[in-house]
Amino acid sequence: MSEAQHDPKYQQFVEAAKTNGVVYALAEGEDLLVVESVEFEETDVIPFWSSEADAKAHCSDEWADYQPEAIPLDVFCDGWLKEMYDDGLLIGTNWDSELNGPEVEPTVLLAALRLVQ
Repeated sequence: MSEAQHDPKYQQFVEAAKTNGVVYALAEGEDLLVVESVEFEETDVIPFWSSEADAKAHCSDEWADYQPEAIPLDVFCDGWLKEMYDDGLLIGTNWDSELNGPEVEPTVLLAALRLVQ
């Protein structure tokens, strides 16, 4: 189990995503928010939240033009995570206001979401 999997933010993300059947990304039109990893050089991360309110809280300052976009969990698991893995992207889960939070491999998150469904 990776270090991120022990993080309470990650655990809360997995449980809430399973319970609510949805995750949230930040989108500006057709573009999703993508940021550089703080853990891995030359790696991009797409942050996701398990609640719309937590995602919305990040729509300020440099991200003021972004809005939360709901993604049904089945679509997230069956399409998004596989594409993100193929593209070499990581998933940020339930980042706080300081943008601290776990960064996980899409396959790790997919396995966790499949286990709890």
